[in-house]
Order: sequence, then structure tokens, then C-alpha cells
Amino acid sequence: MMDRLQGRVAVITGAASGIGLASARRLAAEGATVVVADLNEAAGAPVAEEVGGLFVQVDVTSPEDNERLYATTVETYGRVDVAFHNAGISPPDDDSILVTGLEAWRRVQEVNLTSVYLGCKAVIPHMQRQGKGSVINTASFVATMAAATSQISYTASKGGVLAMSRELGVQFAREGIRVNALSPGPVNTPLLQELFAKDPERAARRLVHIPVGRFAEPEEIAAAVAFLASDDSSFITASNFLVDGGISGAYVTPL
Repeated sequence: MMDRLQGRVAVITGAASGIGLASARRLAAEGATVVVADLNEAAGAPVAEEVGGLFVQVDVTSPEDNERLYATTVETYGRVDVAFHNAGISPPDDDSILVTGLEAWRRVQEVNLTSVYLGCKAVIPHMQRQGKGSVINTASFVATMAAATSQISYTASKGGVLAMSRELGVQFAREGIRVNALSPGPVNTPLLQELFAKDPERAARRLVHIPVGRFAEPEEIAAAVAFLASDDSSFITASNFLVDGGISGAYVTPL
């Protein structure tokens, strides 16, 4: 394992499971001190212990919790070098626009998009004082292409994350702060496994569109996070960093 993040402090939201958990392990393995931020203390605290970092219980939709997260990080470690805003939801009541209710729409927007706005708003001033930082916001390939199965609020929220990340990347580039959107394809996480268990046909419709013929593993997305967090990506900002198994490059469904 490379040592690209030695001496750096990284905050990861939604770090108790899935991509967040894999990223906490990968960034710690590359030398970073990791702050594990999650609403679920029972799941998140052991992750922080495993990677030798700090657990902070956070509701990512709360402005106060976001401010507290980064203030606590700086108070504890003196800096924050990497912010990976990864927390997100994809509930079953987010479906076609014809059946998705306003409450479901708003809940997904709050967790998936507003939380990224709040996280960026809280962390960027700390990075400005340092003159350096890497912000990574989880978008999705559906910010680039339509989803095979309708999830109207999720898709809209990830499009918002992509557009906001691009603007922030441009705005703060001269201050040494890079902001990129990470856009995974379908990933073998508990959320996807639950979809397979509940609706195998709907889940299979996702798999058929992936040229490499399988879903990503969380560790593969975590490798992209480590790259964007490190100086190996020092000339990359305001980008849509697609890690999608070729979905966005295919114009027909592979046989």
C-alpha cells in the first residue's frame, strides 16, 4: 500500500458502511488520520477504533452538526486536509415522478444534496486558512446518464452534487482547494444487496448495462477516493470523476 496521505487528516461522512467504510480503511492504510462521521454510533464508533481515528456522531442535514464536525476535527488534530462527503440514501419511495411524493423528494434532497452544501460550507473556511485541501463529493453516474430504474429525487440530487462541485472547484482553485465529484456506477453495498433481495428483476436491469459485467466493490471506489485525496490528483479539480465500469461510455446494452 502506498503512503500518499501520511500526516493528513481526512473526514468521511457516512463512514460506518459501504463506500464510506471502505474509504476509511483505505485512507488510513495510506497514512491518513480518519474522522469517521455517521449518524449510527453503534456502527461508526468501531470503525473509528479500527482505523485509529475519531468518531463524531453527525446528522449531515444539520448545519450545526456540520460546523461541529469540522470544528471538532480541527480542535483535535489541528487541520483538515480531506473532506469526503459521502452520506446518502436511496429509499424505495423515491421512484417515478408520477408516484414519488413531495415528502420523499425532500428527504432525499436533504440527505444527498443539502448535506453536501452544508459540509462544503463548513469545511472550506478551514481549508482556506491552510491554503490547501481536497473536497470529494459523492455524486453518481446517474448525474451524467439516466438511471435504468427510476429514482427521480436521487438522480436530481446527484445532478445537483455534480454541478455544485464543479462550481466550487472553479471558485476555490486559486486558493489551493480542489473540489471534485466522484461518480460511481452501481456498487456492491448493503443498499444494492437489499434491492436484489426485494426486487431481483429491477436490480438485474442495472447489471445488464455495465460493460465490465459486474458491480463495483466498495474497495474499488475507495481507491478512487484515495487518489482524489492525494497529490497524485493535484491538477484535477471541478471534475466529474467517473468510476462506472464503462456505463457512460456505452451506447448500447452489451450482450
